[in-house]
Amino acid sequence: MNAIAVFILLAATFVTATISGIFGMAGGLLLMGVLALILPVSAAMVVHGTIQSVSNGWRAVILRNWIAWRILTIYLIGSAAAAGLLIWLTFELDKAWLFIALGLVPGIIWIPRQWLHLDASKPVHAIACGFSVTGLNVIAGVSGPLLDVFFAETEVDRRAIVATKAATQVVSHGVKIGYYILPALSAGALPAGHWLMLAIPLAILGTTLGTRVLNLMSDIQFRQWTKWIVSAIGLVYIVRGLLLLAGTN
Repeated sequence: MNAIAVFILLAATFVTATISGIFGMAGGLLLMGVLALILPVSAAMVVHGTIQSVSNGWRAVILRNWIAWRILTIYLIGSAAAAGLLIWLTFELDKAWLFIALGLVPGIIWIPRQWLHLDASKPVHAIACGFSVTGLNVIAGVSGPLLDVFFAETEVDRRAIVATKAATQVVSHGVKIGYYILPALSAGALPAGHWLMLAIPLAILGTTLGTRVLNLMSDIQFRQWTKWIVSAIGLVYIVRGLLLLAGTN
């Protein structure tokens, strides 16, 4: 990668980590879009998974006292099932369809609650959450909006939502890295590792800053801003994907 690409990725790492620190999502959606513009799909998935694992992992550490451990433990059952299934599958979207998939994911949060009433605090729902979120994370690269659907009806504090979602995403991103690492290495598509060493502290710094902003927000503000931000990002990605299908760079 040239110096401009490295600068863009480092700046995107900090900004998106800050956004994720506030909302527990949206940042990963943005970062995946930036990476997909610069890197091949398999490499974008691995780099995204690495940065997001650091960002989510640090957020989980900062908010560790708020993690709903029961939900997380049951979530791992579903995530393990998805990982086991993915071992037997070989799948990779091209860039146009990747952007369209990224754009459609936020639409999940607009499904009326009476149509899709999910609650991560219920064991069956938590297992379904682990399976579907991990699977979508591997296919589209992100799964925050779907994860949010499972937590929208969960009666816990906003900090517990962000903390628990962060812990679950570390697992999902780990599965994604494992799925794409060999194709990325085989294609020689991964960027040099030294810039990732710069990205890691930026992800931690952005996450720390975002978490401080989270503490200043109300639960109502948190839920309202999340919905509109990810929807706007999704619309941009759909347009980008359609332009790529039409042959416009």
